[in-house]
Amino acid sequence: QVQLVESGGGLVQAGDSLRLSCTASEPTFAKYAMGWFRQAPGKEREFVAAIRWYTGQTTNSESVKGRFTISRDNVNNVLFLQMNNLRLEDTAVYYCAAIRQGKVIYSPIPTRAEDYDYWGQGTQVTVSS
Repeated sequence: QVQLVESGGGLVQAGDSLRLSCTASEPTFAKYAMGWFRQAPGKEREFVAAIRWYTGQTTNSESVKGRFTISRDNVNNVLFLQMNNLRLEDTAVYYCAAIRQGKVIYSPIPTRAEDYDYWGQGTQVTVSS
């Protein structure tokens, strides 16, 4: 079972930046796409951004568009989420997730949590005023 590990979370002030990273226990496992989700206290897990691993095609949620950028390092098999101009409402636990290669999916870049096969434990991002 592939395990994903997030890092880079922390406590920052509104307007600051953070970069999250995600690595896998088996870095070269075949993955169709990877993504970031987040869950704030008392709220459901929501999609943030995703990337098709081999093409680099990306998609973001409207709430982070223009502020967050998802990217990957193909050589070292690391997933990133660059978060700029952080807002109070970005406070949440951020999860890295992956879809295995070969899985039947119904959109070029899945944004539903149930489409993802592997998940990390999450990293806390707290934005203060």
